[in-house]
Amino acid sequence: MIMSTTYYGKADNALANVGGKIALFGLALVFLWIGAMKFTAYEANAIKGLVASSPLLSWLYSIFEVQTVANLIGSVEIVTGLLLLARFFDARAGLVGGLLVAATTAVTLTFIFSAPGWEPSLGGFPALSVVPGQFLLKDIVLLGAGLAIAGDALEDIND
Repeated sequence: MIMSTTYYGKADNALANVGGKIALFGLALVFLWIGAMKFTAYEANAIKGLVASSPLLSWLYSIFEVQTVANLIGSVEIVTGLLLLARFFDARAGLVGGLLVAATTAVTLTFIFSAPGWEPSLGGFPALSVVPGQFLLKDIVLLGAGLAIAGDALEDIND
């Protein structure tokens, strides 16, 4: 029997149920916290190099100031976090929240290729620098979590 990995309490497996809830809450907390940080000058300046090197996002700086770009990104992250929390009560909110997680992490994963961050290594293995490379690598897991949450929500919507 394949167990449901639902993120809000229907799983037949208690461990999967608790793990799913923690994953959903944790992902919401990460997006809310990091989103709120974007409203500080410290974080706005910290992401400037990443955003400026991105072919997907660099154009924002030709229209908006550094802090405004960070505020826009932070707003998307906060809305994403709130939608993830709403998943506990509404599958449609979870679907949108999960898809926003997937979209935002897919964009940030492109920074690995656009931002300077590759280090020379022994034997030719492509070593990622700590920042931004290794820092961004975790977004592969976040991308998967967003898709899992969206898929779980879609299953509930279709039931």
